[in-house]
Amino acid sequence: MKAKGVRLHAANDLRLEEFELPEITEDEILVKVVSDSICMSTYKCAILGTGHKRVHEDVAEHPAIMGHEFAGDIVKVGKNHQDQFKPGMKFTLQPALNYKGSMWSPGYSYEFFGGDATYCIIPSEVMELGCLLEYKGRAYYEASLAEPMSCNIGAFHAAYHTQMGVYEHQMGIRENGKLAIMAGAGPMGMGALTYALHCDIRPSLVVVTDLNQERLDRAQELFPVDVYAGEGIELHFVNTGNYEDPVKELLRISGGTGYDDVLCYAPVAEVIKQSSDILGRDGCLNFFAGPTDTAFSASVNFYDVHYNSTHIMGTTGGNTADMIESLELTAAKRIDPAVMVTHIGGLDAAADTTLNLPKIPGGKKLIYTHLSMPLTALEDLRKSGEKLGDKRYSALADIVESHKGLWCPEAEEYLLEHFVEK
Repeated sequence: MKAKGVRLHAANDLRLEEFELPEITEDEILVKVVSDSICMSTYKCAILGTGHKRVHEDVAEHPAIMGHEFAGDIVKVGKNHQDQFKPGMKFTLQPALNYKGSMWSPGYSYEFFGGDATYCIIPSEVMELGCLLEYKGRAYYEASLAEPMSCNIGAFHAAYHTQMGVYEHQMGIRENGKLAIMAGAGPMGMGALTYALHCDIRPSLVVVTDLNQERLDRAQELFPVDVYAGEGIELHFVNTGNYEDPVKELLRISGGTGYDDVLCYAPVAEVIKQSSDILGRDGCLNFFAGPTDTAFSASVNFYDVHYNSTHIMGTTGGNTADMIESLELTAAKRIDPAVMVTHIGGLDAAADTTLNLPKIPGGKKLIYTHLSMPLTALEDLRKSGEKLGDKRYSALADIVESHKGLWCPEAEEYLLEHFVEK
């Protein structure tokens, strides 16, 4: 059958093209992709090409479909999986396969398996690993965002603490502890914040830093300080650019003792140094933001590593249990992944958006693969409608504005009903 998709041919060479999907085998599943959210990791893959660890050397001859944060509908199931999966089921998946030690992953490595496509084929290893998940929720975008949320959740679970003289790690952030989310007013930081404030093991102090005051103001609007004070969580939003000595200010907020857990969301040497300098005794620093520079390094206080038992680690991606936790928390309305989304667009916007991702302000860019639509900021929907003379945009703006400017199931349903060509 024919499919359309954005495929990688070489570094900085993404093409939206039509191609033929082969007939599925007894061990494969054909799916219709509905939504895919664009990850900074996809940008890194696109600009590096075969220089990326997950991209195969012959990608020019066998181009890889981009996108790994996707959800949709199962269309056809190979005989070997018909006992578990049925046509018509909604799905999402865990893309971090790590199959038999391989780095291959959808959105990087497969010719017929990725999220920036109308249809794709899920290979046998995904089902073998239990990474294809039935999704029973209402909105496809929530399933797409379960993957980036799972990366945050994994970071929280991977944190660890110790006791003097006891050689066992106590896994997870410290309950009722002090948490700093550095450079955290971007999309992934907002995902971390919604999880920190609503998960089972919560800190008593959360500080979110950034240099962008507009993003900090928006974060505070979505997460009112007084609301969480009533739940026993002291919440601060700090523009570190306003202080000559940001570390001194962050330590003051902590009560002078530093932070139990620090998540660093920017591959910036200065931010990493600040993250190291604010750690309290037995503090755990997770360097979450992956750099593109293989020689990237930063200053860390190794005096504290030795004498104050601070420790540095990093995580990339989550696991299937983290994704399931994200889906369950979302279904229970305890977390709202929509706080990460600032733009929507059609499949025809995916290539340019991916290649220019660092230059586009805002948070997550959400692609709907069965419609044609320029990448549009949620806050610009009404203006775009007026410019195009298209009343559908204004109707969409009405829905979004009625939900505090956030993307929502009602908006997705309107989009899929009125923007997709029948």
